[in-house]
Amino acid sequence: MLEENDAVTDAPSCANIFVSVEMSRSKWVVGIHVPTADKIALHTMTCGDVDALLTLVDRARAKLAPDGGTPAVVVCYEAGYEGFWLYRRLITLGIRVVVIDPASLLVDRRAKRAKTDRIDARAMVRALMAWSRGEPQVLSEVRVPTVKQDDARRGLRERQRLVKERTAHGNRIKGLLKTQGIMDFDPRAADAVARLDALVTGDGRPLGPCLKREIVRELERLGLVMQQIEQVEAERDAVVQKCGQQVDTTAEPERAATMIAVLNRLKGIGMSDATILVREAFWRGFRNRREIGGWSGLAPAPWASGSVSRDQGITKAGPPLLRAHLIQMCWRWLFWQPDSDLAQWFRKRTEGATGRMRRIMVVALARKLLIALWRYATTGMVPRGAIVT
Repeated sequence: MLEENDAVTDAPSCANIFVSVEMSRSKWVVGIHVPTADKIALHTMTCGDVDALLTLVDRARAKLAPDGGTPAVVVCYEAGYEGFWLYRRLITLGIRVVVIDPASLLVDRRAKRAKTDRIDARAMVRALMAWSRGEPQVLSEVRVPTVKQDDARRGLRERQRLVKERTAHGNRIKGLLKTQGIMDFDPRAADAVARLDALVTGDGRPLGPCLKREIVRELERLGLVMQQIEQVEAERDAVVQKCGQQVDTTAEPERAATMIAVLNRLKGIGMSDATILVREAFWRGFRNRREIGGWSGLAPAPWASGSVSRDQGITKAGPPLLRAHLIQMCWRWLFWQPDSDLAQWFRKRTEGATGRMRRIMVVALARKLLIALWRYATTGMVPRGAIVT
């Protein structure tokens, strides 16, 4: 049986039966190809009907090996809202599964191209067959996290959503009061509800009863969100409290928690920073700095054809959450680690530069900082000149 992380380390292998699953909310369109057929057969089944999919695979196996043999099968589908449950279900049955990055599949460059689930299902089968023949560039395989790794990311992502809700509730309250000429009210204050009675509008009136009740309800929702953020952060911090301060090679989740604790020792890298780096990036087991730089989307995207050559900026191929957070981490790094080599490299290249040039160069710094922190978390190599507490 295949392990969950074997998919990204195994080289493309030849198979006899190739299956693609084009998923939608209402149905699955399954494409299947066997050596005895000239065309890719298409089948439609109910969304989530794994038994029907397995029946289809078993029928193809029986036709290909009527004497009871077990031809190799490779199944693929695009990563999306469906998650990885189908991957985990199939690998327990010994079926090789390839989860494809949708952006890696080549598409027709015509201005108007035909696109249907049936066309996409056939295209995935053809790409899977080429990949199996030893052409890995035709698709990018997504690294599937283990169940524990996937579950450990839930707290981080829940906190991101709660922080957005906290900001929305606070802005809503401030906006309502601003229409009445009240500019200095703090919705997050502990006595915010009690202070409403003393508020006076810009034209000398007390708050209207309907408006006051609306603000009270908003404050109640804001208080609940702030309480939930505290709970999520307490759960996050509790994960690393029992971990040592040295990088080890133990299995998940101990190794991830240890990396978080180690990153948190760097001055300017907080618990939230370390958690995002480990839970979203460092668990993937990058082999070198080019891999992590390219995955993050911070690598350059050149455009050159003949005498035409221009820079398109970064690829933005990675998760936007990580890139946005890395930019914030860079500005904090420049403040808290001014004597580090990375900070000196940035100052040397932006000396006398305008704000726009500094914003461009901080993206380059973000890639360098990500690589330096990855090396520190995985090997213990401290960024040169950095302060470790």
